[in-house]
Amino acid sequence: MTQRSAFDKYPAVKISDTDQDCALGWHEVSERLSAYSGARRIVIECYPGTLLEPLRSQLLTSLKPELVLDSAEAMLSASTIETKFAAQLGDDPVFGHMIPVVLDEFFDPEKVYCARRDAENHQGRVVAIGTGASLVLPSWDLLIYVDVSRWEIQQRQRRGEAPSLGLANSDASPAQLYKRAFFLDWRAADLKKHTLYKAVDFWIDGNRPEIPAMLTGAKFRAALATVTTQPFSVVPFFDPGPWGGQWMRRKFNLPDGPANYAWCFNCVPEENSLVLRFGTRAFELPALTLVHELPEQLLGHHVLSQFGPEFPIRFDFLDTFEGGNLSLQVHPLRTYIGQKFGLAYTQDESYYLLDAAPDATVYLGLREDIDPQAMAADLGAAQTGGPAFPAEEYVNVWPAKKHDHFLIPAGTIHCSGRNSMVLEISATPYIFTFKLWDWGRLGMDGRPRPIHLEHGLRNIQWDRTTKWVRENLINQSSLVNSGEGWREERTGLHSLEFIETRRHWFTGTVPHHTLGNLNVLNLVEGDAAIVESPTGAFPPFTIHYAETFIVPAAVGAYTIRPAAKTKMPLATIKAYLREGE
Repeated sequence: MTQRSAFDKYPAVKISDTDQDCALGWHEVSERLSAYSGARRIVIECYPGTLLEPLRSQLLTSLKPELVLDSAEAMLSASTIETKFAAQLGDDPVFGHMIPVVLDEFFDPEKVYCARRDAENHQGRVVAIGTGASLVLPSWDLLIYVDVSRWEIQQRQRRGEAPSLGLANSDASPAQLYKRAFFLDWRAADLKKHTLYKAVDFWIDGNRPEIPAMLTGAKFRAALATVTTQPFSVVPFFDPGPWGGQWMRRKFNLPDGPANYAWCFNCVPEENSLVLRFGTRAFELPALTLVHELPEQLLGHHVLSQFGPEFPIRFDFLDTFEGGNLSLQVHPLRTYIGQKFGLAYTQDESYYLLDAAPDATVYLGLREDIDPQAMAADLGAAQTGGPAFPAEEYVNVWPAKKHDHFLIPAGTIHCSGRNSMVLEISATPYIFTFKLWDWGRLGMDGRPRPIHLEHGLRNIQWDRTTKWVRENLINQSSLVNSGEGWREERTGLHSLEFIETRRHWFTGTVPHHTLGNLNVLNLVEGDAAIVESPTGAFPPFTIHYAETFIVPAAVGAYTIRPAAKTKMPLATIKAYLREGE
C-alpha cells in the first residue's frame, strides 16, 4: 500500500474572488429577487428531483404571488403516464430504451390550457413552479431555474424524497427510480433545460435547499465559458458495493460509515457535478450542463461530429482490496446496443491497475477449446439453484500488477478479481453491463443482483481466447516519443475501440497539446504535479495522486511537471478519441 493521497474530494473551478457574485442563503436570494418587484409573470423551472417544499416555504413567501400554478397539477394522470411510456421502459429491472422524449409529453393539453387561461385572466403576480413550469406559463417576465446534480438526486431517491416525474412512487426501490430517471425523466428535462439555457435570468443550486446558492443567468453562462479555457476536475462520488474494498477509504481518507467503497465515479459528466467558486462561496451544477451548452469548446469538433453533445470518455475506480471479484460480465457489441437499446456506441473499456496486491488477478477472455454450449448450460444452472459456475474452467485468470493495462473491447468476457485497485477507462454507456455470474452473492439491498444471461450470451465473442487475449489485450505498450526528462508510451486501447491512451513517465516538464480534441488524464504515479499553460492562458493547476482531470479541447497547448524536484518518475495516463474514428 502506498501513502495517503491529498486527493481532492470537492474540487472547484475558481471563477472570481468576490463573494457577492454568488448569493448564498434564502435571505440573500430573496433580497436580490426583490429588485424585480415589477415582474408579474415568474417561472420557477425545476429539474426532476428538486425538493419543492423549501421553494414554496421560502421563495414563494418572498415573491408573494397572488396566483400559484403548480406544474404537477397540469400533468397527465399517473396511470396515463405509466401506460404511455411502458414500452420505452420495458419490464427489465435495469435496461430501457434511449428514445428521445420531450417534457410536453408528460402534460395534459387541456389542463395546460386551463392553467394558461387562469394566468391570462389574473391581473396580479402569477408564479408557475415545478418541472415543466415553463410549459404551463410560456411567457414570463422572470425565469428562474433550480438545478440538482444527479448524484444528489440518487441520494434523495434512496431516502424516498424524489419520486418519478408525474408519479407518487417515492416508495419504489432506488433501482426502479434510477432506471426511470435515467431513461425517461432526465432525458426530457435535459432537452427542456437546453431550450431555456440562454433565457434563464437566475440559476439556483438546489443541492443544498437549506442554504441555496444563486447566480444571475449572465454570470452563470460566463462562468461556464471560463471553465472551458482551463483544466478542471468534476466532483467525485463514492458508493459501496457487494464486492467493494478498503483501498480508497484509507488512501482518500473516506468516512468510516459504509462497509466498503466499491466505486468512485470521478469523470462521468453524465452524473458528476461541477463546482464553481466565487470567493469563499460555491455553486454546484450538473457537469452535463457544460457538455450540452459548450460542446465545441469542451469536446472539440472531432468528438462533437462523432457523438454530438455527449462526453464519450469515462474514468472511474473499482476497488476490490480486501473485497471480492466483480461480477463476471460482458458489454454489448455496438450493433446490438443500437438495435436493442437505441444507443449509437457501446462501453468499450480497459482496466488500468492503479495498485495491486501480490495475489491480484483479472478475468479476461475465454480459455482455448472451451465448449460454448457447455458454458451456457453451466451459467444457466448456476442461476437456477444448480452448482456454482466454475468460472476458472472457462475464463482466463491473469496475474495483475501495478501499472498493468488490460484492454476490454465490447464482447470480451471479463471482471476484476479481488485485491486490486482499477482505474477503468472506457466509453460512457456504463449502465449497459450484462452480468453473467455474480459468485452467488446478494446485492447491498440483500436481494440477488440482476443477471442478463440471454443478452450476455448473444454478445460474447467466442474467438477471444487465451492466445488472442495475450497477444492483443494485455500490456500492449510501446514507446512513441521522448524528450528531456520524459517518455511517452502508447498503452492502447485495442483497435476495436475508439479511445487512445498514452502514458507519460516524467521527472521534467512534459509538453501536451489537445489538438482540438478532448483530453482526460489521471496522475497514476507520484504525489503531485502541476499543469500549466506555456503562454499563461490559465492559472497553474495542481493535481494529486489518483486525481482525474479534464483538459477541454479549446485549451490547446499545456504542460505537466512534478510539483517538486524528484528522481523518481511520475506518470499520467491520458485518454482521447483517435482521429478517423
